Formats: sequence, structure tokens, C-alpha cells
Amino acid sequence: MHTKNNLENLKPFVKWVGGKGSSVERLLKLMPEHVTTYVEPFIGSGAMLFSVNFDKALINDANTELMLTYEVIRDRVFELEMYLSSLIYDKNLYETIRNWDREKDFLQKDKVERAARLIYLMKTCFNGLYRVNKKGFFNTPFGRYNQVQICDSKTLNAVSSYLNAKKVEIFNDDYEKLLDKIEKGSFVYLDPPYFPVSKTANFTSYQLGKFCNSEQVRLRNFCVKLHEKGVLFMLSNSDVEEAHELYKGFNIHVLEVLRKINSNTAKRNAVNELAITNYDSDTGKLIDGHFEQI
Repeated sequence: MHTKNNLENLKPFVKWVGGKGSSVERLLKLMPEHVTTYVEPFIGSGAMLFSVNFDKALINDANTELMLTYEVIRDRVFELEMYLSSLIYDKNLYETIRNWDREKDFLQKDKVERAARLIYLMKTCFNGLYRVNKKGFFNTPFGRYNQVQICDSKTLNAVSSYLNAKKVEIFNDDYEKLLDKIEKGSFVYLDPPYFPVSKTANFTSYQLGKFCNSEQVRLRNFCVKLHEKGVLFMLSNSDVEEAHELYKGFNIHVLEVLRKINSNTAKRNAVNELAITNYDSDTGKLIDGHFEQI
């Protein structure tokens, strides 16, 4: 079993759709005992990253604003704190800052401003939901909360210290571009948008460009390439027939996790998710078998 980090105040700096806070303990039990290089192609809020002991890491996400925020927390955390401390929980301010991405010069704004914007929006928007419209503009409405901590200095500094203490490379690419950078001996944890659990469910609407079935197949083929390189991986997905069929031949573990069932944080229910691995969780050894590309 992998040892979990217990560093004070080290935790995700924002909420994120599909975050692994409620399932980290179970996932760690399935991880190899020793992780030298940790790779996470869909980093999100980093719940797994902050729980794993490693010497070196490669983290990536397709969300440019998110990965820019990781960089700012690592390199300019004091400036970020100062900016966040100047912001207040106010609907008019929220809508003004939310609309920054409609401005032509948005990408020319200082990185600290853009990072502060993402954290501010995620702290104050409805249900902490990162969602964009077809034009790529953030469109989640203002959230109603009794209390909001916009600048969590303790967490930001803990994350900054961790990113600087470890050798963490930060990327903002399509995950397949990481393949040549991932060396044998690495451990890869993949937490992509899930298969929907029903025809009406849509867990991918927070992204610009939905993670459709063809994307699930492309991801499975990426996992096959990792296996061919001798790289150990674990992938999370929903417990649906399509996932079982797609990853047939790999080790498929069914985990019970708690999920919020609506915006009321007091209401939760247990659902099953899959943790798919290409190694034996007891020995950490690669499983035998050849897998064809689809």
C-alpha cells in the first residue's frame, strides 16, 4: 500500500468536477509501493497529486487557465495572495470578472490576474462548477453561500512549497503529447471525463468539446501504448458496461465512493466507480498480455 502524504494544509486549492477527494484512500491502496516519477495527464484540482510521495512529476490538463494557475502558485504565490485578498464576495464583481474572457486582450492579462480570476470564480460560482459555452466563455452563474474564503493563504502556500520542493513539470497539452516524455518506471494516473452513467447524464458539459465515445477509445489506445512501453497506469471511470468492455483484459477494480447528488453538500450517496490497472496491485508487476489498438 502506498503511503499517503500528511503535509499540513496541502490539499486542492479549488473544487473541481470529478475531484478525487472522497476516493483517494481507496486509490492509494491500489497504487504501486514506490513511485519515482508520477504522471497525471488530467490533473484537475490535484487531489491525487497532493497525496502521492514522489521524486518527480509531470502534470497536465487541457484547461489552459487551470495550468496557468498551477504555474502562478508555484512561482508567484505572494502576488497571487495579494490580488485575491483585494477581492470580495459580490455578485456584480463576480459578473465583471467572469466576463474578462469576452475581452480581446484577456490572454494578454498578467498571469497573476488570470490565476486569481480562476480561483475567485471557482470559489464564488454556483456549486464550484467550471463550465464554458460553445465560444469557450465561462458561463456558470453566481453562487449563493453563507461564507466564502476567497484567499486561502495556508493552502496556497502549502501547494506552492510542495510544487517547489518536488521536481514538477507543468504542461498544457493534449495528453497524447506526453507519451514521449513518460519514461519506463513512471506511474501514470488518469482521471478523464467519465462515461455517462445514463443516456441523460452528461458529466462532460463543463468542457469545451465533449469527451465522447471516440475520445474514450482514443484514451484506451493511449493506455495500450503505455502498457507497451512497460509503464504502469491506473485509470478511473464510471462503472458502466462500455468501460468494462473497452478495458477487457486489464485489471478492473470496482470501488464504492461518495458523491454529491445535488448542490446541497449534506446530501450524498454511494456510487460505484472503476479503477483500471495494467499491473497486479499486490506485487506492482505489469500484467501479461498483448492489447490491440482499436
